[in-house]
Amino acid sequence: MRGQKDIFIVADNIVSPLGGTTAENFSRLVAGITGVRRQDRPEMADQPFYAALFGSMDGEDLLTEDAAASHAAGGGFTVFERLLASSVADALHQAPGIHPADDRTILIVCSTKGNTHLLDIDDHTPAERISLPGSAAVVARHFGFTQTPIVVSNACISGLLGMITGMRLLRSGLFDNAVVTGADVITKFILSGFGSFQALSPGHCRPFDRDRDGINLGEGAGTMVLSTRREYRHGLRLRGGAVSNDANHISGPSRTGRELGDAIEVALREAGCGAAGVGFISAHGTATAYNDEMEAKAITLAGLNAAPVNSLKGYYGHTLGAAGLIESIVTLASMREGIVVPSAGFETNGVSAPLNICRSLLRGPLDTCLKTASGFGGCNAAVVLSK
Repeated sequence: MRGQKDIFIVADNIVSPLGGTTAENFSRLVAGITGVRRQDRPEMADQPFYAALFGSMDGEDLLTEDAAASHAAGGGFTVFERLLASSVADALHQAPGIHPADDRTILIVCSTKGNTHLLDIDDHTPAERISLPGSAAVVARHFGFTQTPIVVSNACISGLLGMITGMRLLRSGLFDNAVVTGADVITKFILSGFGSFQALSPGHCRPFDRDRDGINLGEGAGTMVLSTRREYRHGLRLRGGAVSNDANHISGPSRTGRELGDAIEVALREAGCGAAGVGFISAHGTATAYNDEMEAKAITLAGLNAAPVNSLKGYYGHTLGAAGLIESIVTLASMREGIVVPSAGFETNGVSAPLNICRSLLRGPLDTCLKTASGFGGCNAAVVLSK
C-alpha cells in the first residue's frame, strides 16, 4: 500500500539437520536430500518414528556444545537457547550494520514449546528457566540487545506472526531494525502430544497427497533480520502480512478455508499485489487430512490455485514455532536462485480443490511469493515476499 515504509530483509539463517546456514540448507533441498529419518530413540518413544532431528544425519551435530560454540560462544545455554543463539549469530554476522546494542533494534523470539525439554530432565526446574521470556532474556543478554525482547508464541504460526510483528513495529516507527528468530526442539513431551491426536505418520509424510496419513516432526531454527534503512533497499522485501482465526475447534481447522483465505487476501492487499502477481506459494502443508484440505480451499478462494505450490514438511518435518521462519527463508533463497523445490512425498492429488503442486525443480524468475501457516486454536497467517 502507498505510504507504508518498505521493510527490507537484510540477512537470514537456517540451522537444521540439513545444515547450519541458509546456503547449506538450500543446496541440500535442491539436491533432493531430506532430513526426515526413521528414529530409534527409546528415551523419546517406545516405537520407532519418523522425524527430522539433530544427530540423525551423517556429519556434524549442530546441537552439540562444540558446534554451537563455533557460532555463538558462551555457556549456560539450554539446547533450545543454543539453537536460537547459533542462528542469530550467523544472521548478525551477515549484517554488520545491525547492532544489537542499538536501542532502535528489537529482538523477537518465536517458539511453541521453548525449554519444555527441561521437564523431561528435572521436574524441579524453576519456572523462570522454562518460561519463554526467560530464554529470550538469556539470548538477548548474550548478544547485547538493550531493548526487552518480544516473545511470540501462537502455535504453528509463531514464526510468521513474529515476522508480521516485526514488520508492524518497524512501520510504526518504534524501531528501525528487527531480529526475528524462532526455534523448537522435539522432546518426548511433544512427540507424545501429537501421538495422542493420532497425527503422526508411520512413515515419510506426504503433503497434499491422496495417501497422506499424518505429520513428521522436526527441529530447527530460523532467523530473519528486517530493517527500514534505505541502505538495504537492494534486497528482498517483506511487503505484507495478516492473521486470522477460524473460531472452529481447538485442534481442527476450518472446514471451508474461508478464514485463511481472508488472511491471504488481506496480506495481498497490504502488499499492493493481486492474485495474478503471485509466482509461487510456500504452503503450510502438514500432510494431515484436515489441514491440507482446508489450505487447498483457502488458496482456491483467494484465486491462487493456478500458482505453483510446495510444502517443505517432507524435508524438515514440522518444526512448529520455527516452521514459518524456516520456510519463509527457503522461499527467499528460491527467489534469489530462481529455483522452487518440489514438494517431497507428493504423487497424486488428494484434496478436493486441486492445487498446482510442484513435482520437480521449477526454474525461472520469482518476483512475488506467498507464505502461509495455520495452527492449533484456529490461527492462520500469510505473508508476501517480493523483490
